[in-house]
Amino acid sequence: MISIEDVTVAYGGFVLLDKINFHVSESDKIGLVGKNGAGKSTILKLICGQQNPTSGRIDKPKDLSIGYLPQIMEHHRGRTVLEEAMTAFEGTAEIEREIAAVTKELETRTDYESDAYAELIDRLTSLNDRLEMSHSEPPEVQARRTLRGLGFLDSELGRATETFSQGWNMRIELAKILLRQPDVLLLDEPTNHLDIESIEWLEDYLKGRRCSLLLVSHDRRFLDTVTNRTVEVMLGHIHDYKVPYTKYLELRAERIQQQVAAYENQQRMIQKTEEFIQAFRYKPTKSNQVQSRIKALEKLDRIEIDETDNARLTVKFPPAPRSGDVVFKGTDLTVGYPQKVVFRDANVEIKRGEKVALIGRNGEGKTTLMRVIAGELAPISGEARLGHNVQLGYYAQNQEDILDKNETVFSTLDRIAVGDIRTKLRDLLAQFLFRGEDIDKRVSVLSGGERARLGMAKLMLQSYNLLALDEPTNHMDIKSKDILKQALKAYDGTLVVVSHDRDFLDGLVDKMYEFRDGHVSEHLGTVSEFLAKRKMETLQELERKAAPDAPKKEAVQQQKKAANEERKQLSREDRKKKNRIAWLEGEIAKLEKRMKEIETVLAAPTEKDDIMELTRTYLECKRDLDAWTEEWGTLID
Repeated sequence: MISIEDVTVAYGGFVLLDKINFHVSESDKIGLVGKNGAGKSTILKLICGQQNPTSGRIDKPKDLSIGYLPQIMEHHRGRTVLEEAMTAFEGTAEIEREIAAVTKELETRTDYESDAYAELIDRLTSLNDRLEMSHSEPPEVQARRTLRGLGFLDSELGRATETFSQGWNMRIELAKILLRQPDVLLLDEPTNHLDIESIEWLEDYLKGRRCSLLLVSHDRRFLDTVTNRTVEVMLGHIHDYKVPYTKYLELRAERIQQQVAAYENQQRMIQKTEEFIQAFRYKPTKSNQVQSRIKALEKLDRIEIDETDNARLTVKFPPAPRSGDVVFKGTDLTVGYPQKVVFRDANVEIKRGEKVALIGRNGEGKTTLMRVIAGELAPISGEARLGHNVQLGYYAQNQEDILDKNETVFSTLDRIAVGDIRTKLRDLLAQFLFRGEDIDKRVSVLSGGERARLGMAKLMLQSYNLLALDEPTNHMDIKSKDILKQALKAYDGTLVVVSHDRDFLDGLVDKMYEFRDGHVSEHLGTVSEFLAKRKMETLQELERKAAPDAPKKEAVQQQKKAANEERKQLSREDRKKKNRIAWLEGEIAKLEKRMKEIETVLAAPTEKDDIMELTRTYLECKRDLDAWTEEWGTLID
């Protein structure tokens, strides 16, 4: 379906992808894996046409529909959540127009046995299936169900999109893509802003959806659940494994081990051969053997071990100047926006040297409090103030908005660096894996992970005694997370961090503020101790078990309403199924009768009988009969 042939992507002298080749078929659900900046997001952009290769080609059917969810996207304003999701159905009219065009072309063609004619028939069937699926229930019912699956409450569907955080707007964009039901889904880290229930819903959706999928994710469990194939991108090359992620890790280790063993065996053989040649090169009695072995070495197909990317972050934060005992104090804080109060009457106190996590369901106010601490947002009521001599370093989620896309990696730091650090910028960037020509890349071409690393590098330009980090690991691979965690543990200043990652927070923080139902509560101790008290395994379970921000009465009513809708839907489906079976039985009987009539004529044709036309009609009837009989069989099971 999609063929990537000898594709190279280069930026100046830097080659990101070097003559890669692979094919995507209709049943493939592929996990694209590799380090940040390896080229995974670039491959998705190439397939959907947002970027062109330096050389090579990407072949795909002209009528192929693609749904692409990038890491970084623009969010629409001026509509409610439901209204924005409903824009996904604007393509239905286009499907109807294409059905009309294909039908008209079929009426004028006579090459009934050609591949081109068969392709048109297949296309018409696919379009009709998509149209029938989109009409199987009202669009608003589909939109509401998908939005609920991605975590929205019914009470939130009438709110304006601009009143939601970046993560929730990403969910709206994902809902629109899923509602369009494209032939191919390209999803770039879709779980970054999802809680556990939404992730599980998306897993079930992707497993049940008949489409091709290319997925970039650092979530191992998600990859194992959803994908059946793994394509590794490393140092410009790809390695293709027809298995999910965990099995890929095993096969990759075996492959490298086998390569190393074969390489070492060959090197020992080469060494012995060269020693023989050296020892007997000048002995006439051995000249034939020497020449034979020289030729054998020249013809030898040398085994090479695939290169691996062993580059690692080396993060060490500068020493923190001393601040006052109280670094931040919020008293009776009510915080939010003109459209919505996020939390009320919160009391938050962060002392020098503490490492504090803000945890809870998305949209409950963690990022909002970070903005208050950073001075970007004033509270509606209450008092918020930084302590004496506090120097704040703030890492926001939206690095794509903060970083200037026209700057290069180097100029991003050079523009704001002062003092002696300016002479060490290349060394600093090397710590964050920007080496050689990487520092001349423009921010606009950086991956989400590379932008995260560059944003973190900016924090190293001066000594801060309060670091406020909002989801710093969202686009980082597992090794990078571990290295950042160790650097933060060694940091001698005060830390406030928003994260859903238990492994990252465990052993790092010693105090938490939980955001739940519009209120903020303090918890002392480690993440493990906190979860043990709640009898939970992960922070995601906290998000699952946290009560929604609607009143409990409304939640119960929503559950009853959803149950009633489901019962109604089931009864509608039963009626629809019975009607379809009855229709199929009638059509099958008509086709069988028509085919017998044609068989009778073809057994003893007369001069006035058009044998070619009768044969074509018979084959068309048989094709419809086979398809409808198969559908009838699945419905009565």
